[in-house]
Amino acid sequence: METKPVQFKNLSREESYGFDRKTLDYIRNAAAHGLYEIRGMGAKRKLPNFDDLVFLGASMSRYPLEGYREKCLTKTVLGTRFAKKPIELDIPITIAGMSFGALSANVKEALGLAATEMGTSTTTGDGGMTQEERRSSRTLIYQCLPSRYGFNPDDLRKADAIEVVIGQGAKPGGGGMLLGQKVNPRVAKMRTLPEGVDQRSACRHPDWTGPDDLAIKIQELREITDWEKPIYVKVGATRTFNDVKLAVHSGADVVVVDGMQGGTAATQTCFIEHVGIPTLAAVRQAVNALEDLDMKGKVQLIVSGGIRTGADVAKALAMGADAVAIGQGVLVALGCNGETYFQNGGHHDAIADYNALGTTPGFCHHCHTGKCPVGITTQDAILEQRLSPAVGAKHLKNYLKTLNMELTTIARACGKQNVHHLEPEDLVALTIEAAAMAGVPLAGTNWIPGRGF
Repeated sequence: METKPVQFKNLSREESYGFDRKTLDYIRNAAAHGLYEIRGMGAKRKLPNFDDLVFLGASMSRYPLEGYREKCLTKTVLGTRFAKKPIELDIPITIAGMSFGALSANVKEALGLAATEMGTSTTTGDGGMTQEERRSSRTLIYQCLPSRYGFNPDDLRKADAIEVVIGQGAKPGGGGMLLGQKVNPRVAKMRTLPEGVDQRSACRHPDWTGPDDLAIKIQELREITDWEKPIYVKVGATRTFNDVKLAVHSGADVVVVDGMQGGTAATQTCFIEHVGIPTLAAVRQAVNALEDLDMKGKVQLIVSGGIRTGADVAKALAMGADAVAIGQGVLVALGCNGETYFQNGGHHDAIADYNALGTTPGFCHHCHTGKCPVGITTQDAILEQRLSPAVGAKHLKNYLKTLNMELTTIARACGKQNVHHLEPEDLVALTIEAAAMAGVPLAGTNWIPGRGF
């Protein structure tokens, strides 16, 4: 009997899973330069997210609302625990903290204009408050960060709420960065820094080492603002259950939880891709912590990190958030990673500038360079003129309006007269991983992984 030769798989062009082209490129760059990569934006790896959940719309067993005749309320109140003047918003969609320095003054003004028209809030970010932002924002949250850059008690009193930032979703445990090419004379003056020199923020606040010290600092902030302003505490999502409990113990009126899909102006890529937990998992842990303390509804929860659509907003609220904060979506609405910008007919110039950065629209993450082709993440006097505050605000307003319409459409379909009536019972998961993280049943079953059958 003739024996056929064994046919071996041709391995001559098979890519290694562990050492794929991306990994080989990383090793070669590290070997050539001895430096880690710094970039902007958020995680690029695939992570469990709100797309892994779907709503159970009303049918026979639930009664939907008629969208053209029945109202669905969106009013949102934040900071009701201790503050004399809680924040009242028309929609539960807020704009996350992004600093002047990371963003241009024109962009900060555009954020305020759009937020005011939509009846929501914007947030200063690191580096202090600009006149443009305060003037254009009806409701402005003032951030207090480990760096203390630009911190001014007078500006603190001008704000409508205070956000004490413990950590960020893109880099929990790591301080902020603003590279020297973005430290222009105005930024340097506001932050009391030398011009053109890299700024690296501390990774922890110098004024406290734990929640008891933080409680004292929060009391000081309340006293300096006559107990009027709500105090937010923002944490990057890691040990979320315990961190939320400690934030409440410290006296927070509002807790902000930022998942690892959150963006940044500049940090190490190893932080962005490998530190923190997905927003989907963080929301459930945060809500569980508030419920465990019997503080659900007394301390409000804001969720951020990868919120993109009205459906994302609805899912976050259904899981127990009171509001969301968005950052990267805001920048995209303004023109980030787009082929055109809003002024001077600069389409071809923008494309050339993307090419000079070695990228193309849709793939750019070069916020840290200050060479933003669309004039958003820059301090360059010429580039920043590529975004007009009025036109940018118009586009951002349209985006926020769309998110809110999608949110209320979904809420009505679930039979809710108020978006804050959305609940976990309205959700199911499409994957076992999402079901376990979100704490909702796998679609078509009553099973929540980790809780038995």
